[in-house]
Amino acid sequence: MSAPRVTVVMPTFEQAAFLPRAVSSLLCQSFTSWELVVVDDGSRDGTAAALEPFLADARIRVRRFADNRGLGAALNAGLAEARGDVVAYLPSDDVYYADHLESLVAVLDAAPAAVAACSGVRHHYNRMAEGAVPGHGLQLVQVAHRRGAERWVERHELVTDDLERMFWQALRARGAFEGTGRITCEWVDHPAQRHKVIREPEGGINPYRLRYRVREPLHFHSTVGNRIDEPRQYGAYRSREPRDDGQGLRILLVGELAYNADRVLALEERGHRLFGLWMRDPYWYNTVGPLPFGRVEDLDVSRWREEIARVRPDVIYALLNWQAVPFAHEVMRDNPGIPFVWHFKEGPFICLEKGTFAPMLELYRRADGRIYSSPEMRQWFDTLGLPDDRPSHVLDGDLPKRDWFEGARTPRLSAADGEIHTVVPGRPIGLHPEDVAALAAQRVHLHFYGDFTHGQWLGWIERTRTLANGRLHLHPNIDAAGWVSEFSRYDAGWLHCFRSRNGGDVRRADWDDLNYPARIATLAAAGLPMLQMANAGALVATQNLVREHDLGVFFDAIDELGPLLADESRMERVRANVWRERERFTFDFHADALEAFFRTVIADAARRPA
Repeated sequence: MSAPRVTVVMPTFEQAAFLPRAVSSLLCQSFTSWELVVVDDGSRDGTAAALEPFLADARIRVRRFADNRGLGAALNAGLAEARGDVVAYLPSDDVYYADHLESLVAVLDAAPAAVAACSGVRHHYNRMAEGAVPGHGLQLVQVAHRRGAERWVERHELVTDDLERMFWQALRARGAFEGTGRITCEWVDHPAQRHKVIREPEGGINPYRLRYRVREPLHFHSTVGNRIDEPRQYGAYRSREPRDDGQGLRILLVGELAYNADRVLALEERGHRLFGLWMRDPYWYNTVGPLPFGRVEDLDVSRWREEIARVRPDVIYALLNWQAVPFAHEVMRDNPGIPFVWHFKEGPFICLEKGTFAPMLELYRRADGRIYSSPEMRQWFDTLGLPDDRPSHVLDGDLPKRDWFEGARTPRLSAADGEIHTVVPGRPIGLHPEDVAALAAQRVHLHFYGDFTHGQWLGWIERTRTLANGRLHLHPNIDAAGWVSEFSRYDAGWLHCFRSRNGGDVRRADWDDLNYPARIATLAAAGLPMLQMANAGALVATQNLVREHDLGVFFDAIDELGPLLADESRMERVRANVWRERERFTFDFHADALEAFFRTVIADAARRPA
């Protein structure tokens, strides 16, 4: 059998419903010298059955992976089996029009120096692009290229939705891409597209890990988000052996872990055995397993009742954000008599908005133990008339592991230029462009961190730059390993900047009043005084905490800040206080108290009638 001119590589993962349509579109091509190499990347749906009717065609063959290995590995497996001198791609959820291969091959034949031909494409149901899809780049379905030595970037190297980084840029080094000028294929729009699973905020590393059942740490960088380097960040963790003295608890984590998820290693280090039962369909910031650190054993969520019976945990620790409420409630409702602790790090107001207020309230009402994220949050829930008959505890849900607080401080920028430098790690909540301009007039700089956040605040950045006289500075995201060295160069850091409207009445409080923002620990790690509005007479969680330990600078108006920040003796005292108290902003600092609370809940539940 002679070699075909074109090898079409079809990567597929659990897209059985789409697959027959894609293959049928290839069978209808006017150009017939092709072969199809389907690479089934560990599907557990009906993919094999969907392919079966097409396998009588000798031009079609299938390679199957036992487990998902990622798009790059699937494409490279297809390249390894290619016999044609031209390679084209047909993802199993996309479609060729009848003249697609014919027009691509014609361009390559007419331009011997070209390395690739690309078609126009229909996308997002009814939009058209003659070349790359705006905001997305060239898609697999559009391109045919001459076969060469280039290989796709694989999962162990980088996870990204950027096909340029994965392959196209390497191919361009060998020659030009020529367009057909014709729209001959469709990039089909649907919720499970790979780029949507990867890109924040619709996707992200946690949805990606769950969908593709990834267990290993990842190098991850979407086209819109922050770079994540889990092998570097968690390498030391993975080599640690957990303590096992026979005295530890068997703790089942239910829901999701949100930010600073590696904090749970402090429980492992104390000899506790951890299991994970994760919510379905996480958001990008809802950390779920498989976790890239430690030895948390994941349970099968599709048969979670049987799994709980198998592992027999001593306590169920359900947490953390509003997205976990329905699943945590389901587990509590069908809980087979195991002590259940509910820990909520979220404004209850969003549960009202999302229609989950009733299950959230039921979690508080029926849980064997309740953990509130701040004393003020406990006060708010006290207004709901919940029975005060269960053990309760207060613990911020986002506290990081103590490991990230190690390292030496960096000399401050102000020592070099004589001006004041402040930092906001994440969204500059409450700081309007005019506020930054007022700071700049007092020779106060604002350093704004976060690639992903920058993308969400483009209008704010553009407006502020026109007003701030060169004193707005943008920086990429810094992961936890760099908190101390990077942020200690600044004079102070911003908490959320807002005017409270509750007047001291907890019933009037909102989420800003009740919350400890995750950045509070980031600033504490670097020993930074914390900036926030004074809000005299109001009930504000951060205000109460920072005042109690003298960790911050309070102001009523932006114009006051310059002189306050220039008071070096006062600032040095606050800086010393933050450095002395900073460990209270680690999870490790509170882990023994949390264990004691679990044991209290277990004992209390044992005393209560069934």
